[in-house]
Amino acid sequence: MPDYKKTKIACYLGFITQAIAANFAPLLFLTFHNTYQISLGRIALIPTCFFFTQLLVDLFCAKFVDRIGYRICVVASEICAATGLIGLAVLPDLLPSPFGGILISVILYAIGSGLIEVLCSPIIEACPFENKEATMSLLHSFYCWGSVGTILISTLFFLLFGTEHWKWLAVLWALIPAVNIYNFATCPIEYLVEDGNGMRIGKLFQKPLFWLFVCLMVCSGASELAMAQWASTYAEAALGLSKAVGDLTGPCLFAVMMGISRIIFGKYGEKLDLMKFMTASGLLCVICYLLTSLSANPLIGLSGCILCGFSVGIMWPGTISLSSKKFPAGGTAMFALLAMAGDLGGSIGPGIVGSITQNAGDNIRTGMRVGLVFPIVLLLMLFLLRLKKQCPKSYIC
Repeated sequence: MPDYKKTKIACYLGFITQAIAANFAPLLFLTFHNTYQISLGRIALIPTCFFFTQLLVDLFCAKFVDRIGYRICVVASEICAATGLIGLAVLPDLLPSPFGGILISVILYAIGSGLIEVLCSPIIEACPFENKEATMSLLHSFYCWGSVGTILISTLFFLLFGTEHWKWLAVLWALIPAVNIYNFATCPIEYLVEDGNGMRIGKLFQKPLFWLFVCLMVCSGASELAMAQWASTYAEAALGLSKAVGDLTGPCLFAVMMGISRIIFGKYGEKLDLMKFMTASGLLCVICYLLTSLSANPLIGLSGCILCGFSVGIMWPGTISLSSKKFPAGGTAMFALLAMAGDLGGSIGPGIVGSITQNAGDNIRTGMRVGLVFPIVLLLMLFLLRLKKQCPKSYIC
């Protein structure tokens, strides 16, 4: 019998790679500014470029991955991630434009990150594990621990060796996807559907229930990142930390709580009802938004902000598991479209909250009151899912 533990380890390392890709470069923004004299306005384009590339990769996966094959694409993801991280250390000094070198590197590892995001979930779903919902939750927890590890290890490295040696750290981080190339090349990989041909995009879009899952993913991404972007601000205000320390402490605590949520369901998933766990998490998310938007006490605001990490932890992997049950022939197109919906929510959520905050005279609580709409709509989607479960012949099918 194939050793699917190797597959699981490869996917765990894949999510850690994605966390490195998403979190390493932002720690260097000030270094890029001082070393290469790149304006902060241009540096702000780096995360935009990263997430836009991921969205394009999601679209690509929806149409072509089933034809190309999981193994080729997932091995390519690790090659792109490793090449991009090494390029980050080399290209800024090699090319006439340091900013151009950074962007090329970011695009390369964003391609890898996007492929990982889409492919690891269906690869795990296709393996014959006993409790797939719990396994999926545990898989997604590795993104959280990867984020925490990237931030803490990078910070420790900079304290010990100085920020000026960041290029060596970029190369060291590249070793993880480099090693994982071999893991994905040799581990057993199954397909969700026979011959790798899942439902076509048009067929999925004809299903009202699929649109409900898309809305759930958009709200999950928006609820998570609209709050996460303010974690550092609350840490600074509540604990009197410097901006640099607040940037590390807030996001780290948020990611830790999100990881704990996913590990709890990963460990006790057999005894827990996924829909009930997601509904309870959705209610907790609403409470967290109320705490941060209504409380004038920074410590209470920080508590709500950090606890929100726990509340949103199950939403992304939980929605993927529910979708897989309802659409077993959904194939990679379904996973890619759900990933795109989550990324879209993660893009528009912080943007809306940030815009409202700015228009309200930089009042974060006002922005959060508007952001409350995301977990409320999320709860509505869960209610409709439960209604569909109780009334199978309803229109939502």
